[in-house]
Amino acid sequence: MEIEIGRVVISMSGRDKGYFLVVSDMAEGYVFVCDGKERPLERPKKKNPKHLKATHYVLSEAQTATNRSLKRALGEISASEKGR
Repeated sequence: MEIEIGRVVISMSGRDKGYFLVVSDMAEGYVFVCDGKERPLERPKKKNPKHLKATHYVLSEAQTATNRSLKRALGEISASEKGR
């Protein structure tokens, strides 16, 4: 799957390993990811794309508009993935 803005990804390395994150921006071979809590939209984390695993989820602009809505959307995805 292709990494794009709004795509939900799983971190495969680093302190946030195993966490669901959403791609908020892309620049010069890096992606910027947020989760709405540890990494709010105002302070995204810069990550190498090879350290991320893309999922089939893509969030809408409304779901990524605020930290609260982003955290809620990622929580729902996390709960549904754990239920599998």
